[in-house]
Amino acid sequence: MTRTDQYNTAAAPLRRHGIAGLYMPGQPALSGSGHVGTAGALQTAIPVSCAEGEDFGLAATGDSCPLPGGGAVALAGRPRFEDKALHAIANEAGTAAAVAHGYAEHGDSVFRLMRGGFACCIIDRQASRFLAAVDRMGQHAFYYLSLPGGGVAFGTEAGAAMACAGRQATLERQGVYNYIYFHMVPSPGTAFAGLKKLPAGHFLDFSGNHCQTVNYWQPQFQESTADSDFDTLCNELRQVLRLAVQNNRPDTGKVGAFLSGGLDSSTVTGVLSELEDSTTEAYAIGFAAEGYDEIPFARITAKHFGVHLNEYYVTPEDVVDALPLIATSYDEPFGNSSALPAYFCARMAAKNGIQTLLAGDGGDEIFAGNERYTWQRVFEHYSRIPVALRRGLIEPLLRLLPANLPMVSKARSYVAQANTPLPDRMQSYNFLHRHAATEIFTDDFLAGVDTDLPLDLLRTIYHRPRQTSDLHRMLYLDWQITLADNDLRKVSHMCAVAGVDVTYPMLDDALVEFACRVPAQWKAKGGELRHFYKQALRDWLPQETISKNKKGFGLPFGIWMQTYQPLREMAYDSLLQLKQRGFIQPAFIDKAIKMHQSEHAAYYGELVWIFTIFELWLAGSNVSSDDLLKG
Repeated sequence: MTRTDQYNTAAAPLRRHGIAGLYMPGQPALSGSGHVGTAGALQTAIPVSCAEGEDFGLAATGDSCPLPGGGAVALAGRPRFEDKALHAIANEAGTAAAVAHGYAEHGDSVFRLMRGGFACCIIDRQASRFLAAVDRMGQHAFYYLSLPGGGVAFGTEAGAAMACAGRQATLERQGVYNYIYFHMVPSPGTAFAGLKKLPAGHFLDFSGNHCQTVNYWQPQFQESTADSDFDTLCNELRQVLRLAVQNNRPDTGKVGAFLSGGLDSSTVTGVLSELEDSTTEAYAIGFAAEGYDEIPFARITAKHFGVHLNEYYVTPEDVVDALPLIATSYDEPFGNSSALPAYFCARMAAKNGIQTLLAGDGGDEIFAGNERYTWQRVFEHYSRIPVALRRGLIEPLLRLLPANLPMVSKARSYVAQANTPLPDRMQSYNFLHRHAATEIFTDDFLAGVDTDLPLDLLRTIYHRPRQTSDLHRMLYLDWQITLADNDLRKVSHMCAVAGVDVTYPMLDDALVEFACRVPAQWKAKGGELRHFYKQALRDWLPQETISKNKKGFGLPFGIWMQTYQPLREMAYDSLLQLKQRGFIQPAFIDKAIKMHQSEHAAYYGELVWIFTIFELWLAGSNVSSDDLLKG
């Protein structure tokens, strides 16, 4: 396998939008040995345009144009402008020309004027400056690394950036630790030494051989209900949803929708059905496992809106067949188990001639639909008890009582969580909080790891929004971590592997800004998640959709491992190989297998999954793990 192939082991070039390039001010960027042509580094089935100068090379799947004074602008995705002048330029001369004009007029503030999902870069040779940005919600990624002697290599995929730099990938211990902690590697870090990626709503400014990242957009959450009218906002939501789907519906090509049967996919599918001239095609995935199958709810939505539903039931055999491809297709280790059903859903759509799928991701995170949001309120009750009573009576008593007494263990857990501040409390069920790092990793590996970094990152993001409620801080944290670095990476990449495009109407800028205007106490009222959203759409969505319990799109991997031997053998073989690599404690791998077999199959099945994925990724990506124990 060649150096550039090691990052992309999918069976065919991916249908992904992207940018790749190299900027070395004052140096001949493209004549040095070891550097790969930018178009080849991008590795996409989408047509690529290239731009070159004395000290830069640039390739992009989207619009591009020269920059007056020297340099270039390149785009990926579907950016647009609400500014009338820039909108007019985009319509007449192209979006890149509008960015170039906006940059001349507003400097790096041009990114604040852009809407939609995008990655963008500006090479300004006159000012010896390189700028790159991703959209507000991180629908696109952007990787970069500084080069010795000055310069920067970059790309919307890790492999593209590394290939442009002519750099062999070297795993970084911190990145591996972060993967086990988060089941993916969150921004601004990566799995590789020297490589960084932009967080959502940030831009990179490279000038004078110095890189800095700037948070160019922050949500403005409204908390008071005094200046808002509930019914007026309810009526407005339908209009904004229609606009969001229109903005994310391509002008050409056959369009379909993911349909899980939940609120968001049902909403997107329903609005799309009202906009389409012909019958809307929707795509649903099911599982023959109790508690995991949502196809009956997808059928309810499809019947309600007159949509044609295409169904596929994922089997354990499918997992065994597809897992090596899925695991190794990602540039970085990626352990979200719902990637596999997302792939099968997108593949089904591609086989039916669908060119673009509309996904429902984001609604839970902008309108408060995840159980962890309301669950945190349970712990607020404890804080209302006088401190003297808590510290002087309740907690000493719980420490004295035997743990095997009924409810004592649960009471201790409740008090421990209640005494833990947000956002730390949200990680109570994390494997690396249930098990000490020294139990999981070897001492040699941990010598190069900051075990506090994951929580420090979460705290920084959580406290970034100013003067807002805990609920809105949790939402914003999920925008950065759960969406930008996890769910969007999952869906976008699996669609690319399957050969279709994807857009996210629930993350349309106008809809996000509208959601910020809905006060927190209306988003989740009492114990009801998404109270406002459900009330606003109660006469439009099916009642079964409004009242259903959230299940998600998870894969019953832990359950199937117990009953399907080939899947169990694949996992155990991978864990055996992982044992030999020397950075995970062999005894803990044995313990993980035992806990999966004898305790909670779903919970510890997830632990087995993230280990299995990591080993498959290591074995298939041709990236060595030897460096994890050096230095």
